[in-house]
Amino acid sequence: MIDLKLLQKDFQSVSAKLIRKGVSAELIEELKRKNEELKIAKVEFETLQADQNSMSKEFGIYKRDGKDVSELKEKVDANKIKITDALEVLRTKQEDLEALAMSIPNIPDNDVPDGADENDNVEIKRVLSPKEFTFTPKEHWELAEQNGWIDFERGVKLATSRFSVSFGMGAKLERALINFMLNFNSKRGFQEVSVPSIVNRAALEGTGQLPKFEDDLYKLQDQELFLIPTAEVPVTNLYQDEILSPDMLPIKMTAYTSCFRKEAGAAGRDTRGMIRQHQFHKVELVAISKPDESDIIFNEMVGTASDLLSALELPHRLVTLCCGDLGFGAAKTVDLEVWLPGQNRYREISSVSNTRDFQARRAKIRYKDGKNNTLVHTLNGSSLAVGRTLVAIMENFQNEDGSITIPKILEPYIN
Repeated sequence: MIDLKLLQKDFQSVSAKLIRKGVSAELIEELKRKNEELKIAKVEFETLQADQNSMSKEFGIYKRDGKDVSELKEKVDANKIKITDALEVLRTKQEDLEALAMSIPNIPDNDVPDGADENDNVEIKRVLSPKEFTFTPKEHWELAEQNGWIDFERGVKLATSRFSVSFGMGAKLERALINFMLNFNSKRGFQEVSVPSIVNRAALEGTGQLPKFEDDLYKLQDQELFLIPTAEVPVTNLYQDEILSPDMLPIKMTAYTSCFRKEAGAAGRDTRGMIRQHQFHKVELVAISKPDESDIIFNEMVGTASDLLSALELPHRLVTLCCGDLGFGAAKTVDLEVWLPGQNRYREISSVSNTRDFQARRAKIRYKDGKNNTLVHTLNGSSLAVGRTLVAIMENFQNEDGSITIPKILEPYIN
């Protein structure tokens, strides 16, 4: 959640940054109105309290001097009622503003480029050169069918569209990738954790998926429980509503989970194959840090994901997302896009974000900073999406006869 104190202190600056991220003028106006209503309610309450304090002092003087206090007592009692009413108004206005703030995205960092969508993202660099094929490379669904690795029709039979079933070497490669990624991340200092695939509403509110994206989630019938859209949710919320010791920070974690998303991307896009599935496997990086360390850890997480792709010999590029393409909770994001020769283009395979204190404020994750309890910074990133990594291996390591060479680094994981 955005810092409401900062909003009240410098509304113009905060609103200008939110507009950069695509927040509508109508929502900004509503935010301004509720912010002004809260200010008025606060002034009214504080004025009544000041009057009460003044009359209480006067009441003491009257009693000391033996004066009649009956009239003053009536004023004091009447003012107490006004204070109670004003406090209720103040509480309501505070709740109204906080409820609206829950639907407001994070403020982008100042160095995030302006832009409306993915077309305005800025390339940072390219890593490894795409292979030059002597034949026309096939797309992954053709290779999957030819090699018997992935069956999309049986996935539909078992569930619905955008589900699939992996067989034989396809299933083995998925398992190999998961183990390889977890081992790689562990060697980089990220502790492996295993978390539930079902979380409560508070966890999803803490990381920003609720209330805004409830329609995209799979909810358990008659329960306030949801299937996770990403491991970021349970892993970050391991420390929900806690005050951490400073020597615990930074906390760096990696986790493998299945992920579930009802809305798997834009309508009509990537309906064929494994790029956008309702259920997919992913290895995630999550970090919790002091504010002055989060930029260093952000770069470390981007480097870890990039080095992982390089170890798999997969050409990729790093891209800074513009304001209009930033996720709801992100203050800054770098996407890693892998080269897919079958599609002749780069496609997102990892997204690393620094949310600053946006999630920590919602999830109430703090650390002891001297005498103060200070909000931590939280970071998250894919390392990597397993299905998309499998797609990239299939397309980049394909041979002219349609067979697929296994990357050498994965051979020990496949036996």
